[in-house]
Amino acid sequence: MSKLILQPVGQKRLTNVAVVRLKKHGMRFEIACYKNKVLSWRSGVEKDLDEVLQSHTVYSNVSKGILAKSKDLIKSFGTDDQEKICSEVLNKGELQIAGKERESQLSSQFRDIATIVMEKTINPETDRPYTINMIERLMHEVHFAVDPHKSSKQQALDLIRELQKHFPIKRSPMRLRLIIPEIQEANFLQKLQTWNPCIVSKEVSGNQLSMVCQIEPGYFRDCDGLVRDCKGRLEILSVPVHKEEDVRVEVDDGEEALTGNLHNLELGRSESESQVKRLAESMNKTTLGDNSSSNEKLGTGKGAGVEGTAINHEEKRQQKCTTCNANVGDAKQYRDHFKSDWHKHNLKRKMKQLPPLSPEECLVDREVIDVRKDLGDYSF
Repeated sequence: MSKLILQPVGQKRLTNVAVVRLKKHGMRFEIACYKNKVLSWRSGVEKDLDEVLQSHTVYSNVSKGILAKSKDLIKSFGTDDQEKICSEVLNKGELQIAGKERESQLSSQFRDIATIVMEKTINPETDRPYTINMIERLMHEVHFAVDPHKSSKQQALDLIRELQKHFPIKRSPMRLRLIIPEIQEANFLQKLQTWNPCIVSKEVSGNQLSMVCQIEPGYFRDCDGLVRDCKGRLEILSVPVHKEEDVRVEVDDGEEALTGNLHNLELGRSESESQVKRLAESMNKTTLGDNSSSNEKLGTGKGAGVEGTAINHEEKRQQKCTTCNANVGDAKQYRDHFKSDWHKHNLKRKMKQLPPLSPEECLVDREVIDVRKDLGDYSF
């Protein structure tokens, strides 16, 4: 009976939930929601409140199951209607997430920002966009940190301005069609030249001048205001403008380089196999010579026996990696070898039933794989 008295009666413990917390008038209010539903509700994907809330109850502490007092609800929200208060906390409160979930969200937002930057920028030397892997590498170099409270687009625009200070990168231009009265042409072109536009075509039909040009996105609002002042019309033809000609030639060149690297890799493999055979033969001869000399030394006396024992210990310390088919040294070097990129790469090849590579061949093979990925990720 005493055990029943000691158990808490007024607590409802909830676990494995997403907690949304709102602080108001110095008091804390929490609601229990289903995981992955809060963001869907705030983005407008989920409309049913019952699909989001686990309980239409307001808590002061969800993890301990302590309910909020009615007088505190009336003081803070002006009502004790649980459903209305839950809706306000859900919309204005802060979502409490675990470390792994936060890391996953930041990683996803980091990728989204890199994608936006890739779509909105080009290399000024080639007029083509950078790959997503290049953009992420540049973001790491400038020590970019994701702010979960700001939108991905705003952070991407700020990041572009930061990248322009250190690397050759610029915003991809916009292609616009500007239609203005012909009598305004001289005044309009004089103001337009201050933005360094690239005029693609110019046509006159009747008393209207139609012009297709490319300008930087930062001048779009000024250009739109100038067209309105001239009583004209502006049309957006394309937002990210990338160079399109000679695309096939570059892809072919990349494929030829890739084929050449593969051919060189095959030649390197055949040469390495012959070198491994010669090395194995020489090692066998050396081992036999060392064994005979150690046996002679063992017969000469006690000191020679100690020396021969030391030689045998050194030979026993040599560890061999069967995955890479190579000797890697003592126990410490053997452990470090398992953490190396060489061993990891050969382990992947072993899973595909491919022969192991030497360190030099491994570097070439990884470069070939990176070239393939870049060709696959490159957008024209």
